[in-house]
Amino acid sequence: MSPAASSATRIEPAATAPELIRNFCIIAHIDHGKSTLADRMLGITGVLEERLQKAQYLDRMDIERERGITIKSQAVRMPWEVEGTPHALNMIDTPGHVDFTYEVSRSLAACEGAILLVDAAQGIEAQTLANLYLAMENDLTIIPVLNKIDLPSADPERYAAELAQLIGCEPEDVLRVSGKTGAGVPELLDRVVRDIPAPVGDADAPTRAMIFDSVYDTYRGVVTYVRVVDGKLKPREKIAMMSTLATHDLLEIGVISPEPQPTKGLGVGEVGYLITGVKDVRLSKVGDTVTTAARRAEQSLGGYRDPKPMVYSGLFPLDGADFPVLRDALDKLQLNDAALVYEPESSVALGFGFRCGYLGLLHLEIVRDRLEREFGLELISTAPNVVYEVQMEDGKIHTVTNPSEFPGGKIAEVREPVVKASILVPSEFIGTVMELCQERRGVMGTMNYLSETRVEMHYTLPLAEVVFDFFDQLKSRTRGYGSLDYEPDGDQAADLVKVDILLQGETVDAFSAVVHKDAAYKYGVGMVGKLKDLIDRQQFEIPVQAAIGARIIARETIRAIRKDVLAKCYGGDISRKRKLLEKQKAGKKRMKNIGSVEVPPEAFIAALSTSDDGSDKGKKK
Repeated sequence: MSPAASSATRIEPAATAPELIRNFCIIAHIDHGKSTLADRMLGITGVLEERLQKAQYLDRMDIERERGITIKSQAVRMPWEVEGTPHALNMIDTPGHVDFTYEVSRSLAACEGAILLVDAAQGIEAQTLANLYLAMENDLTIIPVLNKIDLPSADPERYAAELAQLIGCEPEDVLRVSGKTGAGVPELLDRVVRDIPAPVGDADAPTRAMIFDSVYDTYRGVVTYVRVVDGKLKPREKIAMMSTLATHDLLEIGVISPEPQPTKGLGVGEVGYLITGVKDVRLSKVGDTVTTAARRAEQSLGGYRDPKPMVYSGLFPLDGADFPVLRDALDKLQLNDAALVYEPESSVALGFGFRCGYLGLLHLEIVRDRLEREFGLELISTAPNVVYEVQMEDGKIHTVTNPSEFPGGKIAEVREPVVKASILVPSEFIGTVMELCQERRGVMGTMNYLSETRVEMHYTLPLAEVVFDFFDQLKSRTRGYGSLDYEPDGDQAADLVKVDILLQGETVDAFSAVVHKDAAYKYGVGMVGKLKDLIDRQQFEIPVQAAIGARIIARETIRAIRKDVLAKCYGGDISRKRKLLEKQKAGKKRMKNIGSVEVPPEAFIAALSTSDDGSDKGKKK
């Protein structure tokens, strides 16, 4: 066994036979060392020179490096020799956070095998199980690996037994590696070549390639990442998209190793990129099948299941003139993030913007961060909410993605989405977790002991109770040892009400919320208290109220700015002073009737800020 030492010894991709290709991805819980292991593989296989090496090389975005998490899957091609035979390994580094499961599912569809990575100091966590089940659904070959064996707190024997029991293998079959020191990584690459099957496809059939990712390049247009299933793709030929029927000239074709490297073509089982020079981001959909215009395939590859948004939030530019810029930015970002959905929306308070659907609160934070950094926008996002179904007494059904859409009148039933949550905790915290889940209206399902000290608990919880500070509470109550994963599980009837916030008797739609009846008073008191501190005092008194329908449940008053109109009266008759006070009183009354309350943008940002409600929760799920 010997690694390819430099770019000069790299395999010519166009000539790689399918039996010498191995496509695999790394799946794990967040913070278990996927990106560090990927760095070590790049170094050992020689595709990355030592002088260019940096930590988390494949995490290209600043936001990924700052937060220490992977957001986008990254594909890279590496050469590796086993017993004198050169092989081409296509590796995809995937995210570990529950909000980016869709990225993982797309990566799995482009592979034949997966490295299941578990931290030897922490053991199996909730997202590890979720990703394992995803890989099993895709019939992938699983290679179990324990990482971070160099840590003083590592317990590889214990966690190897857990992992072996989970997958159904022997503890000796679980590889022990260290992404930091490189120990065990060459043996892991040998195991990838030995255990993961070569891709299967018909080289003589009409070309079919699956688009598993796309990015927008300012200079080159849309860059499409594909996995070739049948046939082959060559530069300068005309290709066609099977869902949109659009045809394009293929200007460049190549592989990522780890930077883009043009080649003479891509054959069966190969993973690479295509550049057509197209600027319209809607013509290159993730999940579409690419074929050649001259010899079109009859049947597409099937694509991916469209992700269903879990959380909705309004996104508005601080400056109304930035609306077209925001629209273009969302178009380009959606190409890079297929799980993002949006539609135009207008608000009385915030003007024109978009109603966006996200997979979770971290996803919301990342999208907003990327829009502000990459496109130079200043944005306000409204409080996140989930989708409700409201059935009226006359049988009419309303789908509510925004509290302002919540209908008035006689309501027969309100249904809210629920999720099936899987919580992994040390057994000493079972009682604490049960208490938390009961507070959040959870219904307990099964409870499985993975080992003597670790237990997996299953709960059905309302999504609205999970997406805010549930994970934060779980971490604090289990001293950081709890981990959470969840998936949609239909909906249920619930006693929900809409709480409106009124300023001077006028409803401000941006502050409205749909909450459970028992939590309505707490939300109303909290919001009017916030607004009292945030809104500037006027020359007249402003009542801030929270209401359910016509019933006021909370009130605060912003006191008027008082002006001493008697300052210029030195002595004199009391009737003169009274006259001045009456004149002031009449003026304030008239001002109150015609005056409008201006809510400054800072007040909107602070009042709707999700940081108090746990938007940043789960950065390290």
